[in-house]
Amino acid sequence: MKKLHYLILSASLLTGASAQAQLKIEIAGYGNNQIPIAIAAFADEGVAPAQVSAIIRADLERSGVFKIIDAGTLSDTSSIDYGSWKSRGADALVVGSVQKLADGRFEVRYKLHDTIKTSQLSGMTQSAQPKYTRLSAHKIADDIYEKLTGSRGAFSTRVAYVNENRGARDYRLEIADADGEGVQVAVRSNEPIISPSWSPDGGKVAYVSFEKRKPIIYVQDLVTGARKIVVNEKGSNSAPSWSPDGTRLTMALSKDGHTQVYVVGIDGSGLRRVSNSNGIDTEPQFSADGQTIYFTSDRSGGPQIYKMPAAGGNAQRVTFNGSYNISPRVSSDGKTLAWVSQRDGGYSLYAMDLASGQELRLADAATEPSFSPNGKYIMYATKGGGRTSLAVVSVDGRVKQRLTTQAGNIREPNWGPFMK
Repeated sequence: MKKLHYLILSASLLTGASAQAQLKIEIAGYGNNQIPIAIAAFADEGVAPAQVSAIIRADLERSGVFKIIDAGTLSDTSSIDYGSWKSRGADALVVGSVQKLADGRFEVRYKLHDTIKTSQLSGMTQSAQPKYTRLSAHKIADDIYEKLTGSRGAFSTRVAYVNENRGARDYRLEIADADGEGVQVAVRSNEPIISPSWSPDGGKVAYVSFEKRKPIIYVQDLVTGARKIVVNEKGSNSAPSWSPDGTRLTMALSKDGHTQVYVVGIDGSGLRRVSNSNGIDTEPQFSADGQTIYFTSDRSGGPQIYKMPAAGGNAQRVTFNGSYNISPRVSSDGKTLAWVSQRDGGYSLYAMDLASGQELRLADAATEPSFSPNGKYIMYATKGGGRTSLAVVSVDGRVKQRLTTQAGNIREPNWGPFMK
C-alpha cells in the first residue's frame, strides 16, 4: 500500500535537467500496408516562416501510415497527369501554394488528388498569421489523414507534460504541438508539479502543485493564464481528471484518512466521495461516455485496475494478469484501455480491447500513458540514458516514436483534445 501511494504521489520527483531545446522526434518503426502518397513542395512556400509541405510530410511520415514519395514542386493550380503519378506508385498526390497577403497574413491552399479514381479528393484554403502557418500545415495533414484512412487526424492537437530539474528546483508545466514544436511554459515553480490533465475543450489544464508544500489541485486557463485552486482538502489532493462534458473533475483525496476517489464540480463545489474501500483507490479516469470511472486500487492485495459507476457503487476488477497494474487510461471511443503493468522486473505499457479482454504488450520501460484524441496512438514516459523522455506507440504496437531533448526529464504527458 505504501509503495503504491509513493508511486502515485511522488512520481515526478526524479532528478533531471531542464530541457533547452524543442522536443525532437525519432521514428523507430513503421506500420505495414502503408499508403503511398506523393507530396509536392508548395509553390512559393518560401515566403512563409515555416515550410508547409515539409511539416505535412513529417506529420504523415510520423504516423507510420504513409509511404512518402517525392513530387518536386507543384501548385494547386497545376495540371495533374493522374496516369503518370499512378505509374510511380502513388495512390494520392498533395499539391499546394502559399501567398503573402497585404495584411501580413499567409494564404495556404492545398489539394488532395486521388490517382486511382483520377479526381480531386479534398482541398482547403486557410489564411493565417505568420505564427500560425505551422498550424495550417498540421490541419492539412489532419485532412489528408482523415480522407485516406477514415479516422480523424491528430496532428493539430497539443500535448502537456512536466519538464523538471529537481537539482535546480525548477519545475515547469509545458504545452507543445503534437510534433514537439512550439513549446510554451504554462506554469513554473520551485516545487514539484504533477498530473496535468486537459479539459475537453482544450482551453484549460488541471494539475497538482506542491508550491504550498502540499499537493493541491489547480485549474489554469491557458488563454488568460488565470488559475484557481479547485481542491485543497486536508491531506493529499492528487490525480485530477476531467469528465467528458467538462463540468466535473475526479481525483484521489486522503481527507478521510486513506486515499479514495472523489468527484467535484470544476468550481470546487459538490465534492463527493464515490469509492469505498479499506485500501488505496487512486488515479481515477472517466470513461468516454462519462458513466464509468476506471481507477487503481490495492483492495485485492496488490494494485489492479477497477471500474465503477461514476456516481459510485460496486466496483468490478478489470485487470487479472500480473500482480501490479496501475495508471488506467481509456480511449476516446471507449473501446481500449491502456495501463502500466510491472512484469518481468520492469514496467510495460499494455492495451486491452475492452470488448474481448484481449491484451497487447506495446512498450517496455513505460509509465504514465495518454491516448491521442483519435485513439490511434499512446504517448508515455520512458526512462533511458539516465533521464526520462516521451515516446509514442500506435495501439497495434507497429509504429513507435521517441520524442527527445538534448537534456531534461520530460514526463507525465497528457495528450490534448481535438480543438474546435
